[in-house]
Order: sequence, then structure tokens, then C-alpha cells
Amino acid sequence: MVKKTILGDRNFDDLAERFEQCIYGSSKGEIRQAVIWQDLKAFLPENKKLRVLDLGGGLGHFSIKLSQLGHNVCFNDISRVMTEKAISLAKQAGVADQIDWHVSPYQDFFEKQTGRFDLVLCHALLEWLEQPEKLFAFIVDFLDENAMLSLCFYNPAGMIYRNLIRGNFNRVIQKDSYQADKGSLTPDHPCEFSEVKQWLAENQFDIESVSGIRVFSDYAAGKRGGLKLPEAVLAMELEYSQLEPYKRMGRYLHIMASLKSAEVSNAREFSHDFFSGP
Repeated sequence: MVKKTILGDRNFDDLAERFEQCIYGSSKGEIRQAVIWQDLKAFLPENKKLRVLDLGGGLGHFSIKLSQLGHNVCFNDISRVMTEKAISLAKQAGVADQIDWHVSPYQDFFEKQTGRFDLVLCHALLEWLEQPEKLFAFIVDFLDENAMLSLCFYNPAGMIYRNLIRGNFNRVIQKDSYQADKGSLTPDHPCEFSEVKQWLAENQFDIESVSGIRVFSDYAAGKRGGLKLPEAVLAMELEYSQLEPYKRMGRYLHIMASLKSAEVSNAREFSHDFFSGP
């Protein structure tokens, strides 16, 4: 049985092995990490060490990479099993002692008041929350002035397009009654891009960039030509992740957003009211 918090948020304790193999142990995970890292590098300062919160950090790949660059990283995930795997990988990389590890639902992490951050990573978390809109009000309270948010989330448009290509018309027709398969890695609560943009705007975030993750490779019915060459696929995915209209069809979307310093206090005041509401 998949564990959930009181609010119904997904806990991957029982699916950690499958998640590790199907996502991080495949080209899917490699493409996701490469696209996100390409985006992050454009915003990482050269001569400043950042305080980073990796929220829903999974296996900790970005926590490890950023820690290796000298940034101060705080990791949080609801799954103890995933966190233990992340710590093991961090030990292999020689940075486990440099990362501040936390295991809890993000709502409980909020209560710990661990200070403010220059960068918050939130990758493939939003779609597993029963109340995803409340996450942004929470994040505001942890951002320092001129901080950045790296937000990666499952794209329902990609799911619909994939079903159209495969002829799964019933799933498209019934999209308003969407329900993930039990025990699957299909998200419980996929969020439309328009919804995410609205939630960001309501919390005074400015979108700086949008990229698509796996904009074509997931849709290919068979491997021929360049699709047989993993390096070529990765190079093309990185290129087209940045380009309209292709990036809008990514199976995941990655947004880099900023909270401007002049708006921080107003956003925090809003976040307290919203997060404590019903």
C-alpha cells in the first residue's frame, strides 16, 4: 500500500525501488536531469555560494551536485527510504556530511523554521500533493530576497498527446474523471500549466524561463535513425527543450521563477494567511 500523509500526499517508501529503476535508472531520468541542470546553470552565480533547499529531493542528485560545487544544501523528502538512498549516493560522492538531511512531509518541515534560502528546488513534487496550490505559499516563507525557484512538474498535455498518438481515445474522453492507476508512477494530481502560472502569479513569482522535458523521445513508437543513439537523443532533447512550440509538449515542464525583493514582504504576508487557511 502506498503511504500518504494526513492531507493525502504521496509517500514513495513502498515504490522507491521502482522509482529508482524506472526514472533515475533510465534515459528518462538522464534527460530530466540534463534539461534541469542546463536551466539551473544559467541562474547560478559564479562567485556566490547559495543556501539551497531541495524539497521532495528524491534520490538527491541535485543536492549532491550542488553540494559538490560548494553550495549549502538542505534536503527534505517525505520518504525515509528515498532519503536513505540519497544519503548512500551522497556518501559515495563524499558530500553526505555537507548536506542537512530532513525526513518529513513538507508541511512539518515548514514548522521547523530552518531559515531562508537563495534557491528552492521542487522537482516532481507538485503533482503528488492533494493540495498543490498551497505549496507556493509555503515556499515564499523560505525564500530570501532575489531568490529563485526551480519547479519541475508533470505535464497533463503531454499525457493527453501520448494517448492520442497511441489511440487511447477513451482515456482522453474521460480526462475530466482522471484517476491514476493504483501502484503506478502516474501522478495523483497532475497540474495544468495555466494553473501553475496562476499560483505563481498569486504568490508574486515572476517566470524567468520555461523548458520542456522529453519533448519527443517518449512519443516515438520505435527506435530508428538517431533514436538509436542515446547521446544524439539527449542532444536533441536539450536543444528542443528550449524551443517553441515543442517545449510545450514535454512530458514534464521546468520553470525557473523569481520572487523580486520588493514583493517579498507582501508575498510572505499572503502566504501566512493562505497556508493557515482551510
